[in-house]
Amino acid sequence: MGHIILKDLSVDIPIFNSQGRSLKKAVLGFTTGGKIGLTEAGKTIIRSLDNINLEINSNEKVGLIGHNGAGKSTLLRVLGKVYSPSSGIADISGSVGSLIDISLGIDSEATGLENIYLRAALLEIPKKKVDQELDDIIEFTQLGEFIDMPVRTYSTGMHMRLAFAVSTMISPDILLMDEWLSVGDLEFQSKAEQRLNNLIERANILVIASHSRQLIERCCTRVLWLEHGSIKMDGDPKTVCEQYFG
Repeated sequence: MGHIILKDLSVDIPIFNSQGRSLKKAVLGFTTGGKIGLTEAGKTIIRSLDNINLEINSNEKVGLIGHNGAGKSTLLRVLGKVYSPSSGIADISGSVGSLIDISLGIDSEATGLENIYLRAALLEIPKKKVDQELDDIIEFTQLGEFIDMPVRTYSTGMHMRLAFAVSTMISPDILLMDEWLSVGDLEFQSKAEQRLNNLIERANILVIASHSRQLIERCCTRVLWLEHGSIKMDGDPKTVCEQYFG
């Protein structure tokens, strides 16, 4: 089981060497992203998330929508405990799994088989579980004899199939996604979508950022519309999507 409670949460991103940046770039940053400001010490910051109050409970599938720079990725990183809040409270209970960077930890000099164990270890998947599912993972990747070859010899599609197969072994309480994963050719995509749907069903809470109205309305039970780091609207998918997408 898992739950998420954010209280008066803000995240400030410092901008180094800001004096060398042009006014034009600063204005562009303001119109496409968070709010630009100064700390008490006079350092330039961008407030990526501003006074977020949010509670997500068991069995909720939450979609994040908003323009580029609205704060979706920053919110996902807070939930994944990559970013710490500059102020406020983040109470995140339960195991967290992320499909934001599925190639993280893949060693190009190691074989596909070695990388299955390396990536699984980073995801804190027990070796015993990998041993039990190894044959199914190898079959799913469709790599054949290439499973014993260095990953640097793989095509991009082969690399992604390997990373996807291992990354979707997780069974977290809270699953974080930045857009839907599409890997491989049409035949493999069908297998991958089924595997991804099974993973989502296993998760207690899903939080996914997407620009796809169809995906949000299909997968989510609730939608948050972010704008300039704040929650502009929070409600059911149909109501929020009609307001955002038109």
